[in-house]
Amino acid sequence: MSTGRGPLRLGTRKSLMATTQSQGVADALTRLTGHAVELVGVTTQGDVSKALLAQIGGTGVFVNALRDKILSGEVDFAVHSLKDLPTSETPGIALAATPVRDDPRDALCGPGKLADLPRGARVGTGSPRRVAQLRALRPDLEIVPIRGNADTRLRKVTGGELDAVVLAHAGLKRIGRLADVGEVFDPDQMLPAPGQGSLALECRADRADLLELLGTIDDAATRRTVTAERTVLAVLEAGCSAPVGTYAAEVDEELHLTATVAAYDGSRQIRLSASGHPDGAEQIGRDLAARLLAQGADQLMGERD
Repeated sequence: MSTGRGPLRLGTRKSLMATTQSQGVADALTRLTGHAVELVGVTTQGDVSKALLAQIGGTGVFVNALRDKILSGEVDFAVHSLKDLPTSETPGIALAATPVRDDPRDALCGPGKLADLPRGARVGTGSPRRVAQLRALRPDLEIVPIRGNADTRLRKVTGGELDAVVLAHAGLKRIGRLADVGEVFDPDQMLPAPGQGSLALECRADRADLLELLGTIDDAATRRTVTAERTVLAVLEAGCSAPVGTYAAEVDEELHLTATVAAYDGSRQIRLSASGHPDGAEQIGRDLAARLLAQGADQLMGERD
């Protein structure tokens, strides 16, 4: 299979985590198709700004610069963390593949488990979803807003500035930092972000050759589960600045989806589940979101302390 050019140009953010996961995709594509792939580093707004994501536009701040490079033809395709993608479609851009998903769970990085932290311990996270669920689990903790890459956040623990931080297990695994994990949160404790642990490959919608090539590493089960999760987010009209958690899995040819919307102060959560045939993933997500809204999810998402 050939795109009629030299090496494919893969646009990626320049962080260690982004380049590591992009190189993994490049290696898989070369292995499966024989096509050479070269990485092209791109700086995004999310990489430059020091503000919290919710303050600078939430989802999209890590994505838009890469999409611009795709549309201009400067890169052939891009690899994103799927949880960074806005749920609305972008004209001219196609989601070409979702490779096999890594562990979607959140991880507490520190000397022990959440229950072991002393009263008033300082725990860092930049995610309103994690803030809300942490406060529900441990109202006594001091939650500290943080930004920066995984290494920067982990240094705040080793340097004594924080007692622990919460990060995505998948990202820690990709950069070889699982030794820093004190506890992995079961979804019963903390629901991950929609699409967490998944990667997204995007290219121009009019590049049929690329859509076919990139489709060789698409995983159908991953696509179905993340579709269910992201549909909940889309129907709620929420982005990464909203305290929404979801988790979907396929078991015995049935898709099970759980979602929560939590008050930012942790005082209240609406948590519901649904299941059905995996081919109906989008409708399962749509129906569950409607039930969340019927129970007042939109009011909870609008509350901030």
